[in-house]
Amino acid sequence: MNAFPTESDVQRCLDLLCNQYKVPEKIIKTMFGHTNFNRLNTLLTSLGKKRIDPTELTKMLIMEKGAYLFAGSDDAVRELRKHLLRQLSKSELTNLYERNPATNKVITSPTYMLTPLVTKKWMMGGVWPRDFVRTLGFPMVFSGISVPKPAATDAVVDIEARKVVPPLADFQQGLKEEMLRVLSSEGEHTRCVVTLPTGGGKTRVAVESYIEWMHAGFSQGKYLIWIAQSEELCEQAISCISDMWQEKEYPESLRIYRYFAGKNIGEEQLIGGAVIASIQQLYSRVKNNDPVLEEILRNCGAMIIDEAHHAVAPMYNQLLEKAHDICGPSLFPICGLTATPGRSDGETTKLVDKFQAYLLQPHISDDPEFVRNPLLYFRQQGYLAKPKHIVYDSGRGFEVDEQSVDADEDLINAELLRVLAEDEHRNYQIIKRLTEIPNRAQTLVYACTIEHAEFLSQAMNAIGRKSAMISSNTPKATRRMYIDAFKRGDLEFLFNYGVLTTGFDAPKTEYIVICRPTTSVVLYEQIVGRGLRGPKFGGTEYCTIIDFADNLLRLGKPLAYVRFSRFWENEEVGV
Repeated sequence: MNAFPTESDVQRCLDLLCNQYKVPEKIIKTMFGHTNFNRLNTLLTSLGKKRIDPTELTKMLIMEKGAYLFAGSDDAVRELRKHLLRQLSKSELTNLYERNPATNKVITSPTYMLTPLVTKKWMMGGVWPRDFVRTLGFPMVFSGISVPKPAATDAVVDIEARKVVPPLADFQQGLKEEMLRVLSSEGEHTRCVVTLPTGGGKTRVAVESYIEWMHAGFSQGKYLIWIAQSEELCEQAISCISDMWQEKEYPESLRIYRYFAGKNIGEEQLIGGAVIASIQQLYSRVKNNDPVLEEILRNCGAMIIDEAHHAVAPMYNQLLEKAHDICGPSLFPICGLTATPGRSDGETTKLVDKFQAYLLQPHISDDPEFVRNPLLYFRQQGYLAKPKHIVYDSGRGFEVDEQSVDADEDLINAELLRVLAEDEHRNYQIIKRLTEIPNRAQTLVYACTIEHAEFLSQAMNAIGRKSAMISSNTPKATRRMYIDAFKRGDLEFLFNYGVLTTGFDAPKTEYIVICRPTTSVVLYEQIVGRGLRGPKFGGTEYCTIIDFADNLLRLGKPLAYVRFSRFWENEEVGV
């Protein structure tokens, strides 16, 4: 059974809600959101399309909520469940209650059974949701039973042997050999910063290099510490390490420790292995003098810092000071990983200086043209997609004061993003441009706010382009469900806010639409990097990046895309 409702599931649900159970339009509008309903009709009218009728609105709600249509405890969804249960006969309601009775209550009258059933906790895929949808005749997917459960995310897991992975590309193999040479020649005191363009496989190269160098040390109680910025990146590293360990056919298993998302590791579990950690959890454990972390640092064989441009933050200084206190001056090797196609050389120099490191870059060609522009080589060879950049000028002007930009992160603040999100003319232009994207082209859209992502997704669904939205507030199971549907091509558009910048892999993404302005080169680079995987790495030959540009008066520094002028294969300006 699919986790994402099929077209027949949607039609069956629609028929039941509208024709058999005749759910009042008021309930559907409340679940959808009255404000969004009115804004959406205004937008559709401006696009020359008809207003949404009750049946269309119900179908949009089913598609938006998916397996979560009946889930939750807010008043709107409880009102829907109450209306549906009221359509049952007394005997059907009684039988349903007797199978799902209230705790510590004896109720014999059907009149009093309704409220405890309506308010009963909805556990996705649980006994009560399955009984609810079965009794009312809805497809089982709406109980949530088929929503994919997370893979095992225990704090400790042992990786067994043998898995075949694709061989390294020539430039990756050369970089691996350079990393091993540095490690071997400098012993345990080496430092390096490895740079590869986003999409060039820096995680894979680093994992293969360091596992090959360290594998004998794991059985001697040594640790490889891998530090990342988010749970998604941590899980991505675990997946890569697992694949590489199995591919190498080492006779022993490798223990991997999840040291993020609040997971705890006991001292009795420490036998050496790979520690995948978030800097936030490491920093917290440093402050609390955690004996487990001290033991790991004391026996650390090497540390890898992913997205190493973050390593200038104070949390990293505290971690490294703690490591120096425990290990003394003979500190373990440290490798920083970074992607720098759109940044100045100065930022890379800062990283190199911080770690007193060797800068390792792939040797790709002696051709002067490729030496001047390495990205050209990666694109011509099919490792990276060829990016086409379109600046779509909204013609709108917005006043920016000095408080609107976070000086440390170069991020435009939430208030200005909210103003942009609620500008109806700007949203009209966004939707109009999105409708021009070819049918079934996989498109990621980065919105200004969570509400903005939700509204734009609803608008595209109303037009008939299958869409969904996710944010950091989206339950992980739902997020996983929509991402999987997007990768399969079941969704054309995936709208998001605050996620899908790192640790997300959808190689067939053809369009990236950036509706939120940013002056942060790092953030911008992470966004466009989602579409840069080339055909040799399972991606696309071309990726179109559309920036919605506004006249942000008195901003004081250019928006990030301006600093990528030499990065694009070609560039257009649209209105």
